[in-house]
Amino acid sequence: MFGWGRKRGEREAADEALNAEEAEVVEGGPFDSNEAPDDEVERLDLGSVRVPVPEGGQLQVEVDPAGPVRAVHLVTPVGRLTVSAFAAPRSSGLWTEVSAELAEQLRKDGARVYAEEGDWGSELVADSPNAALRFVGVDGPRWLLRGVAAGPAEHAEECAKLLYAVLDETIVVRGDDPLPVRTPLPIQLPEAILRHIQQAQNNGQQG
Repeated sequence: MFGWGRKRGEREAADEALNAEEAEVVEGGPFDSNEAPDDEVERLDLGSVRVPVPEGGQLQVEVDPAGPVRAVHLVTPVGRLTVSAFAAPRSSGLWTEVSAELAEQLRKDGARVYAEEGDWGSELVADSPNAALRFVGVDGPRWLLRGVAAGPAEHAEECAKLLYAVLDETIVVRGDDPLPVRTPLPIQLPEAILRHIQQAQNNGQQG
C-alpha cells in the first residue's frame, strides 16, 4: 500500500494555489536514486527499481529457465502492472525511439495502436483481442523506465490511473556500471520471495 498524496491533478492545483515563495511544492516521480525523497512510502526493493505495491496487489514473478528474473508484475483487481528499467544514453529521448518500434510490432501482431499525450510525454494505447494495453515511458538520467498496464477493456481507465500512481512513486537505481543502451537493468528479488519461489519449484519437482 502506498500514499496517493501526489496525484497529478492535485499537484497541479497546489502549484496554482500556492506561491513558490510561500511553500515548496514537492514534485512527483519517478525518481532517480540520487534524488529519491525521504518519505514514508513503502516500496518493494527489486534492485534496479523500488516500486510501491497497490493495496490488494499481488506479485507475479516471471523467471527465465536459465535463472535470471525476466520481470515482476503487480497483479491487481483491475489489471496487471509491469515496471521495468533499462540503460539509456545520457541524452534523453530513448522512449521516442523505443515507442515507435513497439507500436510497429503491436500493429504487426494485429493490435489497434494509437498515441496519447500524458504527463510524461507520448503514451501508447493498444487494443488487442486479449487485453487493453497502455505503455508509458519516462526518460531519466542514463535510464529509461517503462510502465505497462494490461487488463480488461472495461477497467482500462482505472488500470491506467493505478499505473500512473505507481510510476509517480517509483525509484530507479541505475548504478554506475557502463551498460549498452536498452540493456534491462537487473532485477533482484528479496530473500523472502526467493525462498518462496524455490520452495514452490521444489514442491513441483517432487509432485
